Amino acid sequence: MNPAAAVVIFVLWWWVVLFAVLPRDIQGRWESEDDGVKGADPGAPVKPRLKAKVWLTTKITFVLWAATVAIILSGVFNFRE
Repeated sequence: MNPAAAVVIFVLWWWVVLFAVLPRDIQGRWESEDDGVKGADPGAPVKPRLKAKVWLTTKITFVLWAATVAIILSGVFNFRE
């Protein structure tokens, strides 16, 4: 496996995991006591905590990426044939 393929696999896993992690612990403005910003969309999250979610995404992605690379390098699946 060349390094470019490893990077592409990591990026693909990262985006898949990000979209799975984003809805965690979200509270919309319509659910919150403190409205915060006047005129904001009621479905917008009060505290999105994006930095924490990006770090969680990266950690989960690294585990999935390592498993994927290990499977590919082990020869269990041969994509050349």
